[in-house]
Amino acid sequence: MNKLRVLLQCTPEDRRPVGQLAESRGRVFFEYDPEFLRAPLWLSPFKLPPAPGLHEHMDRAFGPLFGLFDDSLPDGWGLLLMDRAFRRAGRDPHDVGILERLAYLGSETMGALVYEPAMPREDDLNESFDLGRLAREGAQVLDGDVQSALPLLQRAGGSPGGARPKVLAGVQGDRLISGHGDLPEGFAPWIIKFPTRLDDLDAGPVEFAYARMAAAAGILMPETRLFEAGRERFFGARRFDRFGDRRVHTHTLGNLIHSNFRVPSCDYADFFKVVRILTKNHQDLRQAFRRMVFNVLTHNRDDHVKNVSFCLDESGDWRLAPAYDLTFAPGPGGEHSMTVQGQGKAPGKRELWAVGRGEGLKDKDMAAMYDEVRAAVEQWPVLADEAGVPGGSAGMLRAVFVRTLAMCGR
Repeated sequence: MNKLRVLLQCTPEDRRPVGQLAESRGRVFFEYDPEFLRAPLWLSPFKLPPAPGLHEHMDRAFGPLFGLFDDSLPDGWGLLLMDRAFRRAGRDPHDVGILERLAYLGSETMGALVYEPAMPREDDLNESFDLGRLAREGAQVLDGDVQSALPLLQRAGGSPGGARPKVLAGVQGDRLISGHGDLPEGFAPWIIKFPTRLDDLDAGPVEFAYARMAAAAGILMPETRLFEAGRERFFGARRFDRFGDRRVHTHTLGNLIHSNFRVPSCDYADFFKVVRILTKNHQDLRQAFRRMVFNVLTHNRDDHVKNVSFCLDESGDWRLAPAYDLTFAPGPGGEHSMTVQGQGKAPGKRELWAVGRGEGLKDKDMAAMYDEVRAAVEQWPVLADEAGVPGGSAGMLRAVFVRTLAMCGR
């Protein structure tokens, strides 16, 4: 396959042609549809602004595809499932082209971009599923213990990003169905995450407690909850790229600026600059400051450039998406994936304030926000207990937070 049509599907009835992708001898090209250019949306302002003519993807150091379309592809877990599907079809995944991978997803992508012609997929997988069974199957797939995944796991888990097993689910009370396509009336779209064998069994409750702590710190969060399957509890978050049958165009920070999240090279100052230029919203800058402080104080060092996203609203304006993937993480080499004014190992108030000042935040405002985040972090014992985090894990994390608060300064 060497050509694909790209469409922006906001609703099943509102499908707008964006342009055409083509691949030839390892080179990738994109051309905007002339009709789209008559009233363009800036879907990827920095790296693929709307303009006539053929655009060739030249930034091969970043990856094989424009960041705009790379955000439609999963990484880690989702790619593993995709590779299993191609092997089952008799294909060597190394021989599968990048456009074929987009066609494999078709309309079952995160965000609002869809691709045609799509590869045929199995239908009628909206039955209820056993969350515990999918979690066990996911662990076996990740460990290489099975050669092919359950069709339901393949379908529900094949498009989300991130390295850890997860599935898209339609949720109605305690009933769960696959969330891979348009959901029946009354079902809401969620992402549910499973722990790996390297994670503690309390990974779900810990992330849930972190989400509540972030909300207490004034950080915009999606709705979150714990899903129970026997004695296991899995963290879930309501999707922010879906509202009813409406799809929302989303773009990660890394793919907006063509920064490879696997090779940490960005600073929070870069993040703040993108927020200022893209959203032109001072409140988003304040949100960015709260997140930076939160990640530092709670030792969330997996704060890479794909763990931050932006959404395009119906009026064509960008906004900072709700926060996600907030949990304890040691980070690469024990440092933050995004440095703070060049400091990754032990950033403190001096570095935090320098990043904020660089984009016009006032010291008085930063001090007030820092104190609010710190107060939320100090609620950890109560939040961890309410989330059911075992005492040993809760105590270990509390000790980490106390050390970090002392280092940063109260």
